[in-house]
Amino acid sequence: MTIKEVAEAAGVGVATVSRVLSGGSASPETRERVLAVAAQLDYRPSALGRNLRQRRTGGMGLLVPDLTDTFYGRLAEGVLSCARTAGEPVMVGSTGGDPEQEAELIGMLLEQSVDRVIAVPAGGPDAWAPAIRSGMTVVFADRLPGEPASEDSEDSESGYDEPLDELEALDGLPRRARTPAAPDLPAVLADDRAGIRTAVRYLRGLGHREIAFLGNTGHASRVAAFREATDDGLVVLAEVSRDAAYAAASGLFQSNPDVTAVLAGGNVLGEAAVLAARELDLRIPRDLSLIMFDDVPWAELCAPPLTVISQPARDLGYRAAELVLRADGRRRPRSVLLPTELIIRGSCGPRLKK
Repeated sequence: MTIKEVAEAAGVGVATVSRVLSGGSASPETRERVLAVAAQLDYRPSALGRNLRQRRTGGMGLLVPDLTDTFYGRLAEGVLSCARTAGEPVMVGSTGGDPEQEAELIGMLLEQSVDRVIAVPAGGPDAWAPAIRSGMTVVFADRLPGEPASEDSEDSESGYDEPLDELEALDGLPRRARTPAAPDLPAVLADDRAGIRTAVRYLRGLGHREIAFLGNTGHASRVAAFREATDDGLVVLAEVSRDAAYAAASGLFQSNPDVTAVLAGGNVLGEAAVLAARELDLRIPRDLSLIMFDDVPWAELCAPPLTVISQPARDLGYRAAELVLRADGRRRPRSVLLPTELIIRGSCGPRLKK
């Protein structure tokens, strides 16, 4: 049964049927006749057709850096679970951590008239400006868009990252200057700052003073938190790939023999640190203590099992999907800060005198 057949049976045009069924204006007699015919013929409007006429697809987009990364896979599971409950399809894209690829995918979502997007951003806020101007509802997960993290200098501009300031206020933390990020948009984030503070405190309790952070260009907030916790400790950054992570970890260990503990900003970086240490005959934890973000399944299977900062990856995705589905266009949903947990296993030990 098609809308054309309903129009013919009711003696009106297709546009009139469409207007009546979508709640538009029509005379009482015409409305009654169209609804009666639609009911008699058991006509059900196509959700896709209705949404296309309204310039939306009815679904949502999800952009993540790497679908093969266990953390982002679990985050995606959370989004899909929430969307499935709401009956919403999800269009998934992988940016590869590349701002240019992210911009292309944003353009594709705009062309498809997707009006709700959850993103783990790869680039700065400028990439999201066209989407925001178009009325797209955007919720960020895991991190906010902003300037890339820097190995060598403090943030070059002063300003406040409003969503993160709002979240840190919940933790009783004072405002601090940081690189401006996205405009006033909601985000679902893990409490990186508290997680890093706890990890650094634990390592210092074991006697470590030369602690390094191994991160990538998307870890600006973690780099800032690490520098704050260590008074500008050593930071080494890699591009977003396994080869680049391994090269960065190997270079860190060979160029900085005084470093006795490393905090890896993600599970790919943690994996690279384990492999590089093995290749260089550095024993964990005797020669090197290691803490990694993300409690992925293999972390507990390592020898020794890795101490981790656990993030609720699936909850990050689920809560972000809830926010984007609840948005009504009149007011911005409140950002959400989820707790992290330091899970102590066997990859950290007391600092040995060299």
